[in-house]
Amino acid sequence: MSRSEKVVRALLDKANIQIGEHRDQDIEVRDPVFYPRVFTEGSLGLGESYMNKQWEANRLEVFIERVLRSDLKQYVQWNLNNFLAVIMATVTNRQNRKRSTQVAREHYDLSGVLPDALLDPYNQYTCAYFDNTDDLNVAQEKKMDLICRKLNLQKNDRLLDIGCGWGGFSKFSAERYGCRVTGISISKEQISYASDFCKGLPVDIKYCDYRDIEGEYDKVLICGMIERVGYKNYHKIFKKVYDHISDNGLFLLHTIGSNLSGRSGDPFVNKYIFPNGLIPSIKQLDKAREGMFSVQDVQNLAVHYVPTLMAWYKNFQNNWTSISTEYDERFRRMFEYYLLASAGSFRAGYLQHWQFVFSKEDQVMDYRGAR
Repeated sequence: MSRSEKVVRALLDKANIQIGEHRDQDIEVRDPVFYPRVFTEGSLGLGESYMNKQWEANRLEVFIERVLRSDLKQYVQWNLNNFLAVIMATVTNRQNRKRSTQVAREHYDLSGVLPDALLDPYNQYTCAYFDNTDDLNVAQEKKMDLICRKLNLQKNDRLLDIGCGWGGFSKFSAERYGCRVTGISISKEQISYASDFCKGLPVDIKYCDYRDIEGEYDKVLICGMIERVGYKNYHKIFKKVYDHISDNGLFLLHTIGSNLSGRSGDPFVNKYIFPNGLIPSIKQLDKAREGMFSVQDVQNLAVHYVPTLMAWYKNFQNNWTSISTEYDERFRRMFEYYLLASAGSFRAGYLQHWQFVFSKEDQVMDYRGAR
């Protein structure tokens, strides 16, 4: 038995994970190269070796949950890739204007997968709200309605939807609440789709970087977009919202959250899913809003992200025949790993999901919220 195999087996044993057994958390190693890859490359090696069929899991999301709950990273030394990622994130702005379009090209423009094969009819690629339902389509409508009610959305409101995606929330809010919506994105594929999707409604979809926002709005939404902004730009985007929201307006932020204030994202996710992405912490967001916004409401919706991800995974599996006309088996396993590992991260409490409602700091209001 090689040294790397001994070390990896010992680490997995700390998490009560066995190789070749049949419990939910157990795995099967198909190629011994798995051991040195995980030993030397950490999370990137774990994900890539899964893509390469070098190991299988009985239930991947349970395996990842066990690994994270056992905090196995504390026993693994950083490798060069991890070290360089932190250094680069510290000394450079990896989410600057030029780099910000990379994630749009490499992930959000995945034709054949997003949005139709994976998502609900409103194309929501963020956490749903499973309030007395187990149906993804219903849960996504409940999520959008919750946001509208928290924003106290009114018919005459001017709403800015920053990172509007495929236009689902813009369409929903205009249809159900009658407001005027401006949706912005830096994905040309999303802009084209959203413009057609919202046709005939008081919705204006624009190709626009958040740094170039113009006009004044009564309500502002950032839903599942600030994770692409980077910690060096949090204050900048809050300031942009502050400068373009009316004095008595409300700003809702819907975001995945980290328990730690990191400066670089997960190597696997950064390489294959969301280039240059970073999950914010409460501390980072609180520092960014200081001097501008007061927190009127905060809610943790993390418990709803596991069923959201599992529903997306089911849709992905059910639609693989059509998806496979454009993507190969290695892509299938990459996307499967992303969805199920994310579910495991939320199951372990390693990731959170928050909705904040902000008002301008100098405004006193009787905010009642909506739950």
